[in-house]
Amino acid sequence: MQNYQPWYHGNITRSKAEDLLSKAARDGSFLIRDSESIQGAYALCVLYQNCVYTYRILPNEDKKLSVQASEGVPIRFFTVLPELVEAYYSPNMGLVTHLQYSVQREEEVDDEPESNNLPPQLPPRNFTANDVKDNDKSSEQACKSLSDTYLMRLQHMDLSTIPEEHQIAIQEYFRTSICLDAEQVQNGNPNLPGLKKLLFSICKTLNSEVSHILPVLEIFHKTLDQQLSPGIGQFPKQISADSGQSVSFRLEQLTKLLYSIEDKAKNSVFESVGYDGGHRKSLIPLVTFEVKQESLGISTKMFLKVDVESGKLYFKKSKDGPEDKYFVHNKILQLVKSQKMHAKLVIVVETEKEKILRKEFVFDDTKKREGFCQLLQQMKNKHSEKPEPDMITVFVGTWNMGNAGPPHNISSWFQCKGQGKTRDDTADHIPHDFYVIGTQEDPLGEREWADTVKGVLRNITNISFKQVAVHTLWNIRIVVLAKPEHENRISHVFSDSVKTGIANTLGNKGAVGVSFMFNGTSFGFVNSHLTSGSEKKLRRNQNYTNILRFLNLGDKKLNPFDITNRFTHLFWLGDLNYRVELPSTEAEYIVTKIKQQQYQELLSKDQLNMERNDGKVFLHFDEEEITFAPTYRFERDTREKYAYTKAKATGTKYNLPSWCDRVLRKSYPLVHVVCQAYGVTNDIMTSDHSPVFATFEVGVASQFVSKQDPNSAPQGGIQIMNCVATLSTKSKTKFFIEYHSSCLEKTVKTSEGENTEDSDGSIKVWFGNQVVLTPIISDPEYLLDQHILICVKSTDCDESYGEGCVALRAAQFCYTEFQVTLTHHGEKTGTLTGGIQLQTSEGKPTEKLYDFIKVERDDPVTSKGKGSDINKSSSTHAHDISNPSYMGVSFRGGNVIDKGWSYSMPPKNLVTAGPGSKDGTKKGGFDVSARSPPAKPCPGGEDEKMSEMFDNPLYGSMGKSHGWGKDQDHQQKDHLTPPDPLFSSPKPADSDPDRPPVPTPRNRSFTCSESKPQPPTPTALHCSAYKKPVVPSRSEGGMGHNRPPVPAKSRPGVPEPQTHKPRDYRDSSELPNKFRPPARPGKDLHPEVPKMGRSVK
Repeated sequence: MQNYQPWYHGNITRSKAEDLLSKAARDGSFLIRDSESIQGAYALCVLYQNCVYTYRILPNEDKKLSVQASEGVPIRFFTVLPELVEAYYSPNMGLVTHLQYSVQREEEVDDEPESNNLPPQLPPRNFTANDVKDNDKSSEQACKSLSDTYLMRLQHMDLSTIPEEHQIAIQEYFRTSICLDAEQVQNGNPNLPGLKKLLFSICKTLNSEVSHILPVLEIFHKTLDQQLSPGIGQFPKQISADSGQSVSFRLEQLTKLLYSIEDKAKNSVFESVGYDGGHRKSLIPLVTFEVKQESLGISTKMFLKVDVESGKLYFKKSKDGPEDKYFVHNKILQLVKSQKMHAKLVIVVETEKEKILRKEFVFDDTKKREGFCQLLQQMKNKHSEKPEPDMITVFVGTWNMGNAGPPHNISSWFQCKGQGKTRDDTADHIPHDFYVIGTQEDPLGEREWADTVKGVLRNITNISFKQVAVHTLWNIRIVVLAKPEHENRISHVFSDSVKTGIANTLGNKGAVGVSFMFNGTSFGFVNSHLTSGSEKKLRRNQNYTNILRFLNLGDKKLNPFDITNRFTHLFWLGDLNYRVELPSTEAEYIVTKIKQQQYQELLSKDQLNMERNDGKVFLHFDEEEITFAPTYRFERDTREKYAYTKAKATGTKYNLPSWCDRVLRKSYPLVHVVCQAYGVTNDIMTSDHSPVFATFEVGVASQFVSKQDPNSAPQGGIQIMNCVATLSTKSKTKFFIEYHSSCLEKTVKTSEGENTEDSDGSIKVWFGNQVVLTPIISDPEYLLDQHILICVKSTDCDESYGEGCVALRAAQFCYTEFQVTLTHHGEKTGTLTGGIQLQTSEGKPTEKLYDFIKVERDDPVTSKGKGSDINKSSSTHAHDISNPSYMGVSFRGGNVIDKGWSYSMPPKNLVTAGPGSKDGTKKGGFDVSARSPPAKPCPGGEDEKMSEMFDNPLYGSMGKSHGWGKDQDHQQKDHLTPPDPLFSSPKPADSDPDRPPVPTPRNRSFTCSESKPQPPTPTALHCSAYKKPVVPSRSEGGMGHNRPPVPAKSRPGVPEPQTHKPRDYRDSSELPNKFRPPARPGKDLHPEVPKMGRSVK
């Protein structure tokens, strides 16, 4: 009943309800919405003195409704909402003010149904009685029209191939029985008895055959299946006995039974002869690379032969030369990429005499170097002694198939061949661990499509991939396949769908999703098909919000968090349908730009980029740089021509070439994720869309088992303190914080915070008490991979006002301050600042497989055309915050007043670039690396030489803005009390306000850029245990000093933390002394680094 009430707003968000009441601007204005925290409950929102008060309306066991109002007011129960609302129009009912003015719901404009080129699937006219005044007359007309339409169509069919009796039966149905069926539907009987009778007549012989065949197949199936599966084994009995079942249902069971028999027979035969189908192991062929080796200024041709299967790398002077010189996988210590020369690579190897050698090679081009690195990484992974992987690769593909079947060969899609950031031929046979394929307008059946994809992958990789999940909503489908060896590592598989079509009830638009755990890491994948039409941008934004609110994936205990916060790694793919926003008159200009491969101007008008810049959709998601042509709308069977006009009854409709098909990602902070490919095929032409591919190298955590005795091991602790939340809300309520994490036994809640109103209308909430969280395992190897999810909730309705995430790795060495952006339902709702300190048991984190490939510390390289020599204009210290594209987490140490980096802040010290700059500041956001958060000096901290801007090895500079959001409000630093002495924290380095803070050292690096992370030049400080990587980011750009660094002072009373140091051979200073090349006379190896204890002039 409430659906027809103007004050009932359904499942609108809390922030939307506040906006509507604020616009009403009258005391006593009210509306009712669904509760976000309790299913079946409601929230009564009332405006009074420009504040919104929220009251829960809860149903009891008898479905009676009551309002949780002020104490001392008797509780009244109501049968329906209108009765409740009527009662609360009276004063003194326990509300802040009585209800006076209902706020009406905003009407949503629904999508128009899309026309396509296929014949209409429904009759051309409506025959429902509701649409006309005279029911009987209209019904007769509708039936006659329906009958005439189908009889006319039948006349144009070739009926020569079907028996005469069936021709007569079909004609008779269209002439009389279809009208009788229509009358039955009008009278409430949807079973269409006329159609049933016709089908039974046509399938009479088939029905008889099915009855004979099913019992035979059942016996055969039981024989093959010793552990009789209850589902399939019992179906034939019911069907054989009950001939009243529909033929279509019986045929479906027959088909399932045949498939099952085929699978079981194959498995039994293969197992009996020890045959694994030849598809269990991937056999990567030998690959030889022609390279050049520089020696004493003379370039020599060399050949590097990679044998992944045997784990050997051969160094040969000629292609057919002897293979006596090789290094085994465990003697290949590191690959070091050059920043400056994008085809140069250093291979660090260990000889039999334990001598470390650095061999420099130059490849033909960057793609060859990348292919070589991927093969070597695959070799290291394959022959690793680790029981569980700490790095996997994921293929993500999306394709709008245009309701047409695929061509015979689609292997280029899975091999990342085409335009954009593509894979080298030498890496063709390297299999990914997971393949996630999203399709839209997919005309195939689930099994047919899954078998097609498996077959293609089998041909490419020689592996039979296992199906993790498949989920379909109308013609939107997602398929997830995994290597067979990962079968026991995958758990908690969930799938779900959300409809966003007309009135949110049709599944022609919407999303399907799959989530699962891979050992200790959670993954989520969403494939969506959003509203089409260039002018429907806002509707697409609403589609996105509905999907992330209502798609039910992941850990159900994380119900305050939407899917953007539930997963370590979330990938969102699909036909998002965002268009290039230019006038239709510019169509030919757009095509010209595409032919010239000049995409930047068009991408600046890309609706998705613009909406992300404004923080309206995909907040804190990341997308690799687009370097390929628009994926839509092509003429079918060619990729040479865009068909940007479509004739319609209302006139010509324009579909300008656009990047409709996209892949975005969002990961927790400080996790390893690298996009290795992002592009589009150019040889799959059955649809008006081209398939898009993306591949990612992703860090994963193992299912950790502690080797320490739980009774004797010291108890670990996570201390969070000094939390201050700034919330954008008009709600009058109190707040508390909930902490969620898989490393905690249960959710931890704080006490209520103290509210103060800010001058900008937001509320500042102070949570004074320190909270100590006790992890289930205190080993640093385990804890440093964990994250704490934070949710700020209201006490009145237990609803979330903002969620965020903090990585425990941020506090690896000392007390660290953080700032996270709070979001709710995809919108920014505020910020949370605080401090975190970690106490772990003794132990050394092991080196990760993805630390095998590093990036060299070359001389400074200026980013082309993105603002020259930034180093002359800033002295900001970089800090190793990886994956800065996520969550806006910034970290600071101790009481350093420098704000640190956050999504919600502009670059503080970034000024207009120096001479030679074309555009000193970025457009549409700012470079995520240009403002990295500093940290408090830790014991024995080191001064850091900043990383410099460098070009993307494949596509020029990556220094473009990939930080999204205009909400760059300066947050004033609040005074923070020092941490508990139990978690002793170091003191500030100096009271000098101009001294740059010293970064926290870290023992391994992460990245979200194309290339591997790179530490800065090491310095000879007394805390030599640390290796400090530079800021990894999309552009690998950073800020330099405009004055020499100041040596850190030692801090009394604070023990130096012991940390494991991964091998790092990027610099000659890493080599043992006797192998270190001598410095040139009179030259220091690192002149920019002052010696410890000397003052810098």
